[in-house]
Amino acid sequence: MKALHQFTAGFAKGDAISNEALALRDVFRSWGCASDIFSETRRILPELRREILDVATCAVQPGDAVLLHLSIGSPVNSFFRALPCRKAILYHNVTPPRYFERLQPATTWALEQGLEQVRALAGAAEVNLAVSRFNAEELAGYGYEDVRVLPLVFDPARLKAKPDRRVLRELRDGRTNVLFVGRCVPNKKFEDLLLAFAHFQKAVDPESRLILAGSWAGCERYHQLLVSQVRQLALRRVEFLGSVPQGTLQAAYGAADLFLCLSEHEGFCVPLMEAMAHDVPVLAYAAGAVPETLDGAGVLVARKDYPELAELMGRLCRDRPLREAVVTGQRERVARYFARDLAGELRGLLAPLLAERPS
Repeated sequence: MKALHQFTAGFAKGDAISNEALALRDVFRSWGCASDIFSETRRILPELRREILDVATCAVQPGDAVLLHLSIGSPVNSFFRALPCRKAILYHNVTPPRYFERLQPATTWALEQGLEQVRALAGAAEVNLAVSRFNAEELAGYGYEDVRVLPLVFDPARLKAKPDRRVLRELRDGRTNVLFVGRCVPNKKFEDLLLAFAHFQKAVDPESRLILAGSWAGCERYHQLLVSQVRQLALRRVEFLGSVPQGTLQAAYGAADLFLCLSEHEGFCVPLMEAMAHDVPVLAYAAGAVPETLDGAGVLVARKDYPELAELMGRLCRDRPLREAVVTGQRERVARYFARDLAGELRGLLAPLLAERPS
């Protein structure tokens, strides 16, 4: 095989799919394949357009292969279907459009289109992969056959980046830091994070701080509603960091006492793995692929009872034996993940594409 390329709907700094595409590109090149990443130019950050190529320029031969990261409606998906080469799909899940209906009509339409394209692509690829069993079961429901699971691949070097010392010093001021990392979008339920934190700050730890790291680009209206909610709840020390450099993110993890995730739809959720790798106890709502990603680690809740959540948050921050037990379980989970040869597993899963076709 001459080439093994990747298609993404868009490309940005820091998001899980973009990071995985970069990691896989390195893997594919290490196999001796020519490998590039293609997307819509208008969906690629300007500073990345020399590295990430316009999908319209992708020229393939019948013996080449393309892997599509499928996550939202995009012309890239239709372009992929028409390619005269071998194909694989890696499904990251499409967020249910209902979360965006009243806030982002354009995003709602793109997600609805994405679900239609997911259904239409059944049977289009020789290899069908998903980053979680949750995603694989959804694909099977759309008629995909023999869907295999490969956890989302990310570069462990990101976990070893140096934290921003200034930010770390500012956050380590003796206050309890509750952290969530993820795009500021409705399915991640930032409004529920604020409600849980309101009970925690008012009834458990008045000097606490809530740190929210993640871009709200494209969801500015949602972000403004959240800012209004902070005022209505009379909360103090709620910090919307937006999109931040890796050093700032490392500092946030380094200063966090608790990682709180109340998201209602996740196809994998890399920040859970990052928090566990930084020894930050995780308290999460059991939705989507979250239980699967935690794999027995952290603390899961089945309902959003905010007074109960606040009490549990306090215990995880202050009860040292409980905290140590949770962190120990999380270390074991992270060790299991990194003990896997994911590149080797991927090579086995892509074997039908890598084999030479008989002449």
